[in-house]
Amino acid sequence: MSNEFSRKSKEDKPVIAICYDFDKTLSPDDMQAQGFIQSVGYDVKTFWESSNKLASDNNMDQNLAYMYTMLKTSVGKQSVTKNALNDYGSRVTLFPGVESWFSRIRDFGRQHNIIIEHYIISSGLKEMIEGTKIANEFEHIYASSYYFDDCGIATWPAQAINYTNKTQFLFRIEKGILDINDQGVNESFSNDKIRVPFRNMIYIGDSDTDIPCMKLVNSNGGHSIGVYNNETKDKTKVIKMMRENRIRYFSTSDYSENSELNDLVKKIIIRTESNEALENIHIANQLEQNRIDRENDSLKNKAEKSNAILSLEGSQSFINTHMVIGKINKISDWTKDEIESLFEIGNNNSQVCYLMGDLDVKKFYKRLLKSEACDKNTENAKNIEKLVN
Repeated sequence: MSNEFSRKSKEDKPVIAICYDFDKTLSPDDMQAQGFIQSVGYDVKTFWESSNKLASDNNMDQNLAYMYTMLKTSVGKQSVTKNALNDYGSRVTLFPGVESWFSRIRDFGRQHNIIIEHYIISSGLKEMIEGTKIANEFEHIYASSYYFDDCGIATWPAQAINYTNKTQFLFRIEKGILDINDQGVNESFSNDKIRVPFRNMIYIGDSDTDIPCMKLVNSNGGHSIGVYNNETKDKTKVIKMMRENRIRYFSTSDYSENSELNDLVKKIIIRTESNEALENIHIANQLEQNRIDRENDSLKNKAEKSNAILSLEGSQSFINTHMVIGKINKISDWTKDEIESLFEIGNNNSQVCYLMGDLDVKKFYKRLLKSEACDKNTENAKNIEKLVN
């Protein structure tokens, strides 16, 4: 199943994923309110009141409600096609500095040996975002979208993204499994296979709908940033989010080169460079510790098997032989030479040979004969096989 999808593999440099909401994060207003709503003869307030009432009256997801309302209000006025939605997206206003922001931050990341990737996670419309001037700046756009019929007309929601299911896309970004139909996102990944650990994620949003993502990033060592409108200077929402530990930082929505937000994200990049260098040292130390532990375990195991062979070889009583067999029966990783030594003891030690018909001794030697490491062509092996069968 997983081979059907293209996945991003772990890079040789750290990756920072910057994830953005769209409306009121990168743009001052809802994208639908910047041309579309007016084109179907509604004022913005009435449109959203109608859409939200539809949702509340029918126990309906608000995003599905607005998508339905867009289609319903367009009847007789215009066709809702992908090209039409792209065109409305091209008219969307962006906050100061947004157009140059993405390449500028990528360049700064390169200066610090960090790969910067930009992602959209929005309840807005993917088809509109794809029409904006900045659409090509994103590795992936996760947003609500329509299914278009054979005539290119929007007829049904293909994807509806609300504030709670936004978080799933962070896990996709974490593992490099970006296709929404790739079930590999549910697979377990070891830490060394994680492409973008949460500590290297930055989530930028403006309101309550971003809280689940902000909280997830924040609680896993990442960086959540609340932005407020650069013109109105209204900090009400970001102060509330800061008070409730939803975000680590807040800033104006000015993305210009010398802005507060620009400086903040650059500081995060610089910090990540140092953090990842330390993390690499930690991982290297951990790998060395694991290697040494394996070597010590191997030496201990080798000594244990050597002592077991000597104990069996020196056994001079039936009771002792059964005791030794009981202990060494727990060992499973015998080598070819060790098995041959045990066969030789079975043939030459009178106590062991005499007890070969006893259940525990017979079972032990039969297991040795079945071992992949056993050479059944030796004289000792052939004699043991005759004794136990």
